This record gives sequence, structure tokens and C-alpha cells, in this order.
Amino acid sequence: MLTDEQWERIAPFMPKAGPKGGRPHADHRVVMEGIIYRYRTGIPWRDLPRETFGPYQTVWKRHHRFVVDGTWDQIWSALLAQADADGQIDWEVAVDSTINRAHQHATNTTRPEQDTGGRGESRLFVDPVGIRS
Repeated sequence: MLTDEQWERIAPFMPKAGPKGGRPHADHRVVMEGIIYRYRTGIPWRDLPRETFGPYQTVWKRHHRFVVDGTWDQIWSALLAQADADGQIDWEVAVDSTINRAHQHATNTTRPEQDTGGRGESRLFVDPVGIRS
């Protein structure tokens, strides 16, 4: 669950109710906690505890809207900037130069004469009779 301090950082990014009125939003905090719970546990949306977060459809739809309208990106950008300013992020990245390549016959093609891509690739293939080009 979100602490009050965590919610205070997120709350300003929550969309307000539209000018047309209509049915009010379900509580943004409960929905956000449902989204976070789902990410932490890795469960399917349908398995969200209804008694804690309400109908999973509400949580899923709000999450989808937040992604589409950019709310989710704004939240992540703000939290990342704050964490960076506080020195909580280690930006050191270790990358190795491993390259994995598949053999041209591993491309799931059924036609051996089909070009499987790549400059300098061997155009030879083995058939039961012998090697052909």
C-alpha cells in the first residue's frame, strides 16, 4: 500500500473529473494501489482482490487510460527525477558485448533457397543428396 508521503507525490498527476459531470471516478488512490499490487505480485488483472481494490475492470480501465493519456509517463518521469535529485539512482550500467546469432536454418523458413538475410551469409545449404548452392 502507498504511504501518505508516496501518495502526495502521485496525487497531483491524477486526472480531474470531466466538465460534463457524470459518474465520479472511483478513488484514485485505491485504484493506484491496485495497479501497484498487480505489478508487485504479477497476478492477472482478474485475480485482484475485489474486497480491497474493487472490480478489476475498474483498475484495468484506469491503468489503460493512464497509459494512453500520458498520466503514467508523467508519474514515472516525476518520480525518476525526484529519485535522481535525491541521489537514489545509480546510473552506472554494465553492458557486455555478447552477440547471439542463429544459424540460417533456424529461421523457421520452409524454403531453403529463400534468402535468410545478412550480408556475407553463406548461401549454401545441405540437402539429403549433398551440398547445393
